Amino acid sequence: MREAAGIEIPPRLVALVGNPNSGKSSVFNALTGLRQRVSNYPGVTVERREGRVRLNGAGFLRLLDLPGTYSLIPTSPDERITVGMILGSAAYGPAPDAVVCIVDATNLERNLYLVAQVIELGIPVVVALTMVDLARSRGLVIRTEALAAELGVPVVPTAGNTGEGIPELRRALEAIPPPPARAWRLPEPVERLCGELATALASRTQRTPTACFRDALALLTSPAASASYPVTSDTELTALVQTILTKLNFLGIDLPSVVVTSRYGWIRPIVARSTDRLPVTGMPLLDRMDAILTHRVWGVAVFLGIMALVFQAIFTWATIPMEWIGAGFDSLAHILAGVIPPGDLRDLLISGGLAGVAAVVAFLPQIIFLFFFLGLLEDTGYMARAAYVMHRLMSRVGLHGKSFIPLLGSFACAVPGIMAARTIESEKDRLVTILVAPLMSCSARLPVFTLLIGAFVPGTIILGIFTLTGLTLLGLYLFGLVMALLVAWIFKRTLLRGGTPELLIELPPYRAPSLRHILYQTWDRAWQFLKNAGTIILAASIVLWFLASYPRLEGQPPAVQLQQSFAGMAGRAIEPLIEPLGFNWKIGIGLVSSLLQREVFVSTMATIYNIENNGAEDWTLSLQRHMQQDTDPQTGESTYTTLTAICLLVYYVLAMQCLSTVAVVRRETGGWKWPVVQIAYMTALAYGTTFLVQSAGTWLGWGGS
Repeated sequence: MREAAGIEIPPRLVALVGNPNSGKSSVFNALTGLRQRVSNYPGVTVERREGRVRLNGAGFLRLLDLPGTYSLIPTSPDERITVGMILGSAAYGPAPDAVVCIVDATNLERNLYLVAQVIELGIPVVVALTMVDLARSRGLVIRTEALAAELGVPVVPTAGNTGEGIPELRRALEAIPPPPARAWRLPEPVERLCGELATALASRTQRTPTACFRDALALLTSPAASASYPVTSDTELTALVQTILTKLNFLGIDLPSVVVTSRYGWIRPIVARSTDRLPVTGMPLLDRMDAILTHRVWGVAVFLGIMALVFQAIFTWATIPMEWIGAGFDSLAHILAGVIPPGDLRDLLISGGLAGVAAVVAFLPQIIFLFFFLGLLEDTGYMARAAYVMHRLMSRVGLHGKSFIPLLGSFACAVPGIMAARTIESEKDRLVTILVAPLMSCSARLPVFTLLIGAFVPGTIILGIFTLTGLTLLGLYLFGLVMALLVAWIFKRTLLRGGTPELLIELPPYRAPSLRHILYQTWDRAWQFLKNAGTIILAASIVLWFLASYPRLEGQPPAVQLQQSFAGMAGRAIEPLIEPLGFNWKIGIGLVSSLLQREVFVSTMATIYNIENNGAEDWTLSLQRHMQQDTDPQTGESTYTTLTAICLLVYYVLAMQCLSTVAVVRRETGGWKWPVVQIAYMTALAYGTTFLVQSAGTWLGWGGS
């Protein structure tokens, strides 16, 4: 805060705006020191983010990172956030004191269209030019001083991932120049009529002439979008708008087209005068790569091959560190068992808290490898190519092409994936995407998947480089995707009937991945996983230990004690309902407890089996070993067979078991209607499909271990 004459002056508010995937978040991180998620594909930022920028002199300013947009005429929820924040309103707060326009140098002409619109708002503007090195590699050299003179605003070349130009940008923000004037002009009759409306607006508001002219264009070109602009409306003003529209129609003038043509008519000469083209010979290697990666056949084959290698690496490379983690927890259990005398305290610490946390934390290496590989694919720009390839398949079932990015994000977590659906303009298409997003196999399912696959699927070598375990994991992810497409096809022909808009997606340039950024993002995900294990999982394990240990039955073996406990009674109560799926009462306890979130199933089963094996001399916490050795006390047969594991895997692919997802769906849809629909259809789908798999497997004789 600064003070003037004893009055405290709040820090200035500066907004970052730009086209999707123009490098906004990289510049934001470089200026603020925060570490927001940054990826080389559009649709990452879907809500405002705020940080502080320390100035070279005294004080600081507030910096907003807003969702990407191509225009200040909003067509989707995320674009409405951007426009609302820039213009200021009661809903979004005051307008910023200045705007930093992030301009991708490799697409200068298109990016300057948004700059032209921001200049029209009559507020101070600074242009941060990104990806200058990539532009140069394509033969485009931008003379920033000439460009700044043409635009009438400061232009600073930057590289957010390396920090280049950030000190200069910070200095530009310290000395922001006055608002630039609108430099482009409309054809004479259109300019005169729009100016007449702008004059009327200026007499009714305190806004600058430049801003009033922009409001006039909004009122005349997009009546629906004009509601976003803080203009005063009355009967006289409404009549004037209608009169001008009538005159334009009489003259045969399509005002939206004229405005776009006039803006580009101003932009193109500026680009020509401030850039130099160097000769580039031959077809660049990366363009030749795109011919393969976006091919209708080879593109799909490459995508499946990459995913197969990723999941194979997850199983192969994570094995040793997983064994280390398991051995470490086993050693800790031995130490606690030797120090703490037998009793409830030892049971709580080892069979309850430690067993539950150990079972989940053991899968941390796989979580790390998954997010590292996804970060690598995102940073290089490959994911946008995958979206282009998958659009052909998705469009056949009625899914919007932009749905791929939210669905892709849901492989990590459905919550940000659902929020990313804000980039979809059509309300029906957005709802369909939200409803099917939880069918993508998120990272919370990974511990369940790898537990069951590692315990009951043999590691048979296939094609010399793949194993059956890795291909099974890939199959589960593809199974979730296929079921999502099937459900989307049903919704688009029933509750949410409608057409499928074409996909317009920009293929971002390939970039060398930033290892530091990928490692930080991977660590951030891993830390969130560990915090979850140390809070929610630990709390759930302690509560379950109590429910599985009481009421106490003196003199009874642990297995009988577990069966007669509160948890055992609840499991046996629902056993008739889940028995057709091949599940027993122990699994039932895991299904119920994992309604909180899916990975709780793993900690629940670990707690149950460690309570049941209480008093064993080895004190092993290995859940896989407990499950493999579990038998029915009456028949002596194995409780878990390969078919049982398959049925559990199918159920966990399809079931809605995440309260956080339910909460965000309610927020994004504005009520309980669609969350209830989502829970109902996913539960029915999971139960019905698992029943069919169990019945078919039994008929085929797959029930053996």
